[in-house]
Amino acid sequence: MLCGHGGVGKTTMADSFLSLTGKTTGKHSVNDGTSVCDFDPEEKQHKYTIEASVIHFEHGGLHFSVVDTPGYPDFIGQAIGAMRGVDLACIVINAHSGIQVNTRRMFQEAGLRGLPRMIVINRMDDEQIDFEGLVANIQEVFGPQCVLLNVPVGKGKSFEGVVDTLHAKEDVKGALVSPKAINEPLVESIVEVDDAVMERYFEGQLPTDEELSHLVIQAVCKGSLVPIVCCSAATGKGLVEVLDAIAFCGPSPEDFHHKFKIDDQEVAIAPDENAPLMAQVFKTRIDPFVQKLSFIRVFCGKLKRDDSVHTSSARKNVKIGPLLRMQADQSSPCDVAGPGDIVAVAKMEDLHSGTSLGDREIPKVNFPRPMVSLAVSPKTRGDETKLSGSLHKVAEEDPTFHLDRDSQTQELVMTGMSELHLNVIRERLHRRDKLEIETRDPRIPFRETIQVEADGDYRHRKQSGGRGQFGEVHIRMFPLARGTDIEEYATKSRFHSMKETHYDKKNNFLWVDSVVGGVIPGNFMPAIGKGFAERVNAGVIAGYPIQDVCVEVHFGKHHPVDSSEAAFKTAARMAFRNVFQKAKPTLLEPVVKLDITVPEANVGDVYSDMSGRGGRVNGSEAVGGNFNVIHCEVPLREVSHYARTLSSISGGMGSYAMEFSHYEVMPSNVQQEVVAKKVHKEDDDE
Repeated sequence: MLCGHGGVGKTTMADSFLSLTGKTTGKHSVNDGTSVCDFDPEEKQHKYTIEASVIHFEHGGLHFSVVDTPGYPDFIGQAIGAMRGVDLACIVINAHSGIQVNTRRMFQEAGLRGLPRMIVINRMDDEQIDFEGLVANIQEVFGPQCVLLNVPVGKGKSFEGVVDTLHAKEDVKGALVSPKAINEPLVESIVEVDDAVMERYFEGQLPTDEELSHLVIQAVCKGSLVPIVCCSAATGKGLVEVLDAIAFCGPSPEDFHHKFKIDDQEVAIAPDENAPLMAQVFKTRIDPFVQKLSFIRVFCGKLKRDDSVHTSSARKNVKIGPLLRMQADQSSPCDVAGPGDIVAVAKMEDLHSGTSLGDREIPKVNFPRPMVSLAVSPKTRGDETKLSGSLHKVAEEDPTFHLDRDSQTQELVMTGMSELHLNVIRERLHRRDKLEIETRDPRIPFRETIQVEADGDYRHRKQSGGRGQFGEVHIRMFPLARGTDIEEYATKSRFHSMKETHYDKKNNFLWVDSVVGGVIPGNFMPAIGKGFAERVNAGVIAGYPIQDVCVEVHFGKHHPVDSSEAAFKTAARMAFRNVFQKAKPTLLEPVVKLDITVPEANVGDVYSDMSGRGGRVNGSEAVGGNFNVIHCEVPLREVSHYARTLSSISGGMGSYAMEFSHYEVMPSNVQQEVVAKKVHKEDDDE
């Protein structure tokens, strides 16, 4: 796969590979909208990649499948998903701009997934290049295992091509660094994976070409070698050598065995076509004709058209339709896919991103959690159902896009990686589904809880002729510590011996029945539980869901004629409200973890900004290249639009990753403002 920061030339490189190998003719350009890989209208309009695209070609007698991925962090889910389908991550770097925000992220993500890595320095035709400084920076940031496999001859308009360092016997005129000087550290990086060869090497016996070609793949798979190659995708110089380098030291499916944790054991999947099928959907796409395409990587076994296959997302086997080999947005049929193949199938509703095919389930890909949310509604009344369906299609093809309906506000809330991410989705809805939408900031998902124990009761009694209503409920209410495992608490706390315990894991709420003597008949207990559930979801002080609370029903009264389920439901709801108000109620707010990457010169600015937002800085660390990562915790309400602030602070050089951490008590002054804005309607049945 081609990955890295935005604007480094990944798509131009992929297009050039197709031209170079005869798969396409003519010139293709991202800037003029003729790129093969950037085929979506949004990509043509913005002139950058939004979705990962799959292409294939032959070179040097080998079959290549290449995935071109987006470079902006806003669309990082596409790149992370693609890593499940490939055997080598080629991190592309702009020779002039050097290591950028997403360069680091992609190198790290590939390493976390155990993928072999290669670095491609592109745009050697740029005049403003400090090549030696760039290589030194790469080795400082990513480690000394990053070694030049070839070196450029000339730069800018004088860039002529590259020269091999592995077999360099003498220096080449015009080379930006000495190929001969690189030869020794490169060979050492390769032979260190084999003790016997390494021992002979240090005794003065050079490894044979056959040994080097075998060991270099082992070194790349192990991570002890990250080859660096150079090229200019725009001019085509060095591209053949890039493909030759991938063929030489990039692992084939036979060389690199993906490892997954299956049944609590790490399993390396050997690419045996005679073994039972193991495959996985790593990408889903909805094309302009609303045709769902599921992209599948086969790890072992064979996948054939019309096969009946067990999947992890369906109760019964599914019949596989026609298999397709994708060339960006074009397809051609194929009958069978074996280990290492990437194919697509159309209109398979039982297949989703992460679905495993075969009897053994492959773990799903872990995607970053999106945190930028907007409440969304259609501009045209009556389009609510259409909007919901369209957004669910987006969620199907984009694992970093989530869609929820707030049970309290009834807001339809879409959540993505950034404002840009959500804006592109908005454009796609307009183009693909002819939908105009309105967006606004959603309500922050606050919660309500209590801080002390309290008890009380409520008697519900009405008499208006005929049969009346009567129910009386006595309760005790207890606060639970934040993060309590409610299921474990129900079985291990002092309440475990009660005759009935009921818990709600979503809201971390538990209620127990300790009534004795039949003062409340058992047939009314479910109604009492419904009354509690209604109040937990509706809130008490500001209309937000309640969490971390335990309620014990210990006494009550009933009437043989006037008591009913409705009466006890109302009594429970009102008893809950009254006791909750006595138990020092408070609002909880979500706190998020922020890992902020900025140039070293901006670290103080970030510290100051976090202090002003009520955040806590938990430390920082240098990550090389004069960049630091600052670890913070801050209320979500303070960073809903943090991307704008960080861009201003860092001059566009900063980035951040955000994920939910925990809930904590909101400051009293902020709490008063939130409660004051909430018009809380009292129950009519008080």
